Amino acid sequence: MTVMAPSIRLRRLASLLASYTSHDGVFQLRLPGTYAIRLSRMSAEPTYATLGPCLCVAAQGAKAIMLGREVFEYDPAHLLVFAVDLPVSGHVTRATRKDPYLGFVLEIDPSRVAELAGRVYPDGVPKPSDARCLYVGQTTDGIVEAVTRLLELMAHPEDADLLGGLVIDEILLRLMKTPNIGVRVAQMGHPKSGVQRVAEAVSWIRENFAQPITVDEMAASTHMNASSFHEHFKAVTSMSPLQYQKVLRLHEARRLMLFQGMDANDACRRVGYLSASQFSREYARFFGSPPIKDIARLREDGVRAAAAL
Repeated sequence: MTVMAPSIRLRRLASLLASYTSHDGVFQLRLPGTYAIRLSRMSAEPTYATLGPCLCVAAQGAKAIMLGREVFEYDPAHLLVFAVDLPVSGHVTRATRKDPYLGFVLEIDPSRVAELAGRVYPDGVPKPSDARCLYVGQTTDGIVEAVTRLLELMAHPEDADLLGGLVIDEILLRLMKTPNIGVRVAQMGHPKSGVQRVAEAVSWIRENFAQPITVDEMAASTHMNASSFHEHFKAVTSMSPLQYQKVLRLHEARRLMLFQGMDANDACRRVGYLSASQFSREYARFFGSPPIKDIARLREDGVRAAAAL
């Protein structure tokens, strides 16, 4: 990616984000579903997380998100949107202590998108050319200005509570007007869209991922036949339904061991594995080392949160 000189708008946004992030980490802001992120070094290895529908804006630095074998890069010139819950990994690709990565994340409520989409597409939301659920678009001045105003409101709790929702609506409206990705964002809230149907299936899988569920059962949750469901699910998430279930299990097992002190055998059973040896093999294949070594290394490195964004 070509590194561009930051605009005055981006410098203001970066300054605000820096004021809410006294050190590296993810910081929840005044309004629910809003976060500021600071990371002052490039990643030596990927971080892992399962992330729901959200908008990611980088004011400074750059990151890369991996979904399966695909890589999505974003920086101050490019924003990133998740349409459904996805297990991903991420790298900081540009950051220093002097100029850390500074980012803003807004969780997106698909039902609110559905309410607002009619204002942008009064004749109905056009069908997008593909059914992807993770996409990169151009960052616009309007979105940067709206995010900046939202962060400025955070310094005044009463104003944030009174006006913050209106600015979030503005961000969503501007996002739906963004070239190339606007239609895809609007599809998030459309009850009959392919993305929304997969989102329903993803929600069902997340609620039942520790159970020995089949593709037929997953398909039934969306009232689709198994063949059509499998094809559509993979087109949206870049994973088969069973691959998605496995990655969710591994992410959850790692979280249980790292943050709740659970041992590998208990975590294995909690996420639905019947064989401890199979769990260990698949864990090592996915994260690069067996559970005990992986968790010990993370603790030694002082990892306390897997901030993929």
